[in-house]
Amino acid sequence: MPEPINIIFLGTGAAIPSLRRRHPAILIQYKGDYILFDCGEGTQIQLQKVKISPMKISKIFITHWHADHFAGLLPLIESLHLSRRKKPLEIYGPEASRFIDALIELSYWGIGFEIKAHDCNEDEKIEKIFENDFYEIYAIKVKHSVPAFGYGFKEKDSWNIDVKKAEKFGLTGIQMRKIKEKGKLKIKNKIVKLEQVAKKRIGRKIVYSGDTMPCKELFEFSKKADLLIHDGTFIEPLGVERPHSSAKEIAKLSKKYKIKKLVLTHLSRRYKTTEEVLKVAKKFFKNTIVAKDLMKITLK
Repeated sequence: MPEPINIIFLGTGAAIPSLRRRHPAILIQYKGDYILFDCGEGTQIQLQKVKISPMKISKIFITHWHADHFAGLLPLIESLHLSRRKKPLEIYGPEASRFIDALIELSYWGIGFEIKAHDCNEDEKIEKIFENDFYEIYAIKVKHSVPAFGYGFKEKDSWNIDVKKAEKFGLTGIQMRKIKEKGKLKIKNKIVKLEQVAKKRIGRKIVYSGDTMPCKELFEFSKKADLLIHDGTFIEPLGVERPHSSAKEIAKLSKKYKIKKLVLTHLSRRYKTTEEVLKVAKKFFKNTIVAKDLMKITLK
């Protein structure tokens, strides 16, 4: 069984927060890593509610520099400083260096730990910006009123050895590990390939749009994604004067691109209940849910 990926929706509102919806912030927990996507006002309080220490967060990915998506950074950084954090914190985003420098300059005495700012390349439509042994994270340029990116979390594919098949080829436990590492192994003058003794498990994919109008590149990247978390600010499209997406058009695109599950977030406060948004979206894509603050989804 693969290790679960936990996604916690700390804030699901739009530009103006309400008592029911705080500003955008989404936490992904996987393999001991705690990764934050956006950090709106009130993120610290939401973390306390779900009993997760901000000291565990290693990376923050900001979609764009509108206040509802980053205003929680300054108090979060100050709390980390007061908690005597020493471990570096990585922050990614468009023009991240400029904005992080500005935030740090607001402190009289510095912050006591290193912040590593990583700028997303605005000349690239899709760019891999982080990779380790278990997953990759991509920045996907989207359509908003300021430079903005969505982010794709892609678990790496893995191979599960079929012990019975491996034993037929006479593989020992050590040889099973080696063939997993190298992809093939020479046994008694015969080459045994990994696919002959193992089954490939396709890595899970999660995509977060941030604020955007419908964007072809983002949906092409999201094709067959296990989870798409998308801007669903309005029910119906409002045009370029409001550069956001509607539940209706995103549901249609999710069906077209074979998304497994759609979560609409960043809801306008004009909608008093989720039912009116959900009713429209489900007409076009049944596996849609509307995010709520502190909601948790686990991919197994």
